Amino acid sequence: MTIIVTGGAGFIGSNFVFHMLRAHPEDRIVCLDKLTYAGNLTTLAPVMEMENFRFVKGDICDREAVFSLFAEERPDVVVNFAAESHVDRSIEDPGVFLRTNILGTQALMDASRQYGVKRYHQVSTDEVYGDLPLDRPDLFFTEETPIHTSSPYSASKASADLLVMAYHRTYGLPATISRCSNNYGPYHFPEKLIPLMIINCLNDRPLPVYGTGENVRDWLYVEDHCKAIDLILQQGRVGEVYNIGGHNEMRNIDIVRLICKALGKPESLITYVTDRKGHDLRYAIDPTKIHKELGWLPETKFADGIQKTIQWYLENREWWEAIVSGEYQNYYERMYAGR
Repeated sequence: MTIIVTGGAGFIGSNFVFHMLRAHPEDRIVCLDKLTYAGNLTTLAPVMEMENFRFVKGDICDREAVFSLFAEERPDVVVNFAAESHVDRSIEDPGVFLRTNILGTQALMDASRQYGVKRYHQVSTDEVYGDLPLDRPDLFFTEETPIHTSSPYSASKASADLLVMAYHRTYGLPATISRCSNNYGPYHFPEKLIPLMIINCLNDRPLPVYGTGENVRDWLYVEDHCKAIDLILQQGRVGEVYNIGGHNEMRNIDIVRLICKALGKPESLITYVTDRKGHDLRYAIDPTKIHKELGWLPETKFADGIQKTIQWYLENREWWEAIVSGEYQNYYERMYAGR
């Protein structure tokens, strides 16, 4: 098969590319990525020369470029990771989130319809459900939980989900959607909580924690997420939504303290900052459906996954130091200048 993976130079997308090339070496992977601030081509360096991998720089909102790529590659499957995804950035500039996350999704689905894609998969987020109260640990998000967004980011992702389901019903597009909890692991962009705390700890810098740090997230090791999407592509029912959760609920402050302890740094580095506007209290996913239908369960316990993640950042300083310095954004020009 030929699989177009959009946003494949980002955190989860790149890990999915690696997983698919390992698990399905007979397939061809075409990565389409705009290489915005969070897209990092150095991440894909290990696979750039593989015969069954192709990288294309492009914007999913550029309909002409999207249709041209589909005409050339005739993909069997499309997996859409491409999205503006940082909540704080969406609060500052909602427009770019609406454009990429909604209109970009439309362009991909229109091309998928025209070129007979056998499966279109939309990678979504548990944030479309809003949040849960901290004093009700018995409550979880299921696929039937009503959409109730809190930020421009989550609203744009929810809008895209509704559009995907509308295309399935109206046009018969063979689509599936997955909604995941917070991912962590290798190649996570340094502005996000876990890599930010690891890097700041290593540099003895303040560790900024929103509010009191009581907010709870359900953490999913990125490799487990990639395996779940692979299963959905193979066995998932068209027109269905699948929640992918880690069963690893942690308070933000406890994660920061754990990282301090693991790196031998004092908790005095922790600095409490003004809380984010509309900050969701708790996310927690019930993954019963994907477990019963497809046999998927998260394999990585948080205690193990966080240690593997910390070790990866210790062993790959060059990767994240280039990002912190901004040098990584010059990599594409160095790679392709004169080609």
